[in-house]
Amino acid sequence: MTGTRFFRLSPLVAAIVAAALQTAVIGYMVESRASILRSGADIKLKTLPVDPRDLLRGDYVILSYPISTIPKSIVTGEVPQGGTRGRLAVRLQPGADGLWTATEASFGTLAPQEGSVVLRTLPLDFYTSVAGGIPDTLFVQYGIERYYVPEGEGRVLEDARNQEELEVEVRVGTDGTPQIARLILKGEPIYDEPLY
Repeated sequence: MTGTRFFRLSPLVAAIVAAALQTAVIGYMVESRASILRSGADIKLKTLPVDPRDLLRGDYVILSYPISTIPKSIVTGEVPQGGTRGRLAVRLQPGADGLWTATEASFGTLAPQEGSVVLRTLPLDFYTSVAGGIPDTLFVQYGIERYYVPEGEGRVLEDARNQEELEVEVRVGTDGTPQIARLILKGEPIYDEPLY
């Protein structure tokens, strides 16, 4: 038969290729996180109390931050069309107490400024039926709203969080991706996140 020849991989070779690809993807995900923890910009965030019905689910603590509530007054730039998804860039600057707060936000990019860090939120759904394009307050998430703890140790952290005695040290990558680096209870570090 003349014409096209078919190249066929043996099942063993196909399994090795699939395993190598899966290992590479997992390695990339782990190294991306470790890279931020190794060399990202450090910021410290205050935590807020969370409704008790949403407290500990399994072995993690739910964290909420003042920077998760973005007032319309600090949002600049063009507002995305309704029915779309996008991310918000949020500029943080340190206060006199060492805790960082949101000072500016944009649906586009924010230029680097000395003494500030820009975080990127997780994707948001935009509904622009409100007059002016967006509601008076945007509620955003950054991917740092959960912290896994050893079994049975969550209740102490929940109580500290609800008493506003818990702070979180975060490292921020150059692309605005945050990673929790450390939990601080009453000014003392209690959990350090390992690189790997």
